[in-house]
Amino acid sequence: MKIIQLSDLHLTTPGSMLHGRDPLQQFQAAVADINTHHRDAALVVISGDLSDDGSAASYEALATTLAELQIPWRVTLGNHDDREAFLREFPTLADEYGFIQNVTDLGDHRVILLDSLQGGDVAGNLCSTRLHWLETQLRQAQGKAVLLFLHHPPMPIGLPSLDDVRLAPDAAEALHQCCLRYATVRHIAAGHVHRPASGNWRGMTFNTVRGTNHKSALYTRF
Repeated sequence: MKIIQLSDLHLTTPGSMLHGRDPLQQFQAAVADINTHHRDAALVVISGDLSDDGSAASYEALATTLAELQIPWRVTLGNHDDREAFLREFPTLADEYGFIQNVTDLGDHRVILLDSLQGGDVAGNLCSTRLHWLETQLRQAQGKAVLLFLHHPPMPIGLPSLDDVRLAPDAAEALHQCCLRYATVRHIAAGHVHRPASGNWRGMTFNTVRGTNHKSALYTRF
């Protein structure tokens, strides 16, 4: 089974530049490459920061480009996104609580996307409603191996400027305890940091990925 993860599109008004690049053009190039070389993939997951500014124009461009993708896709939100603006363009993608979360079963795997957007904050969070929703999905997984995607990594990756704005520590602990109760989560994938990283977080493997448009700066804090 092949799943492709994209993240941090940071779309703006079409034609606008961001950090010297056109984010829509970069995303379109990624979609074209997937359609040409990765039609065997079961799913494309986009793990948040779909927009850079939460504008209607950016979500319209997202919808137009996703319509060109020739394999199934799922998305969730990041801190640059605006949940209400997103839902005006994608009104059917909210769960029963209004969050952008979803479940896809692929054979003996269950792919779960969590919405970690905390309005007005760069860091992420998971409220009790979202954690309850996740627990329900894990309970119903019925032995399937779970692949969990969200925007904010729950673990530090060793870069202070990025670790300071990851998933809130209390939410990360609650997430870990939820996963422990069902022991079906095999991997956690995140975005947000615009850098590739991987490792093991308390018994679960994880990865983060680069964004499609730009990287985060690296520095060491002493």
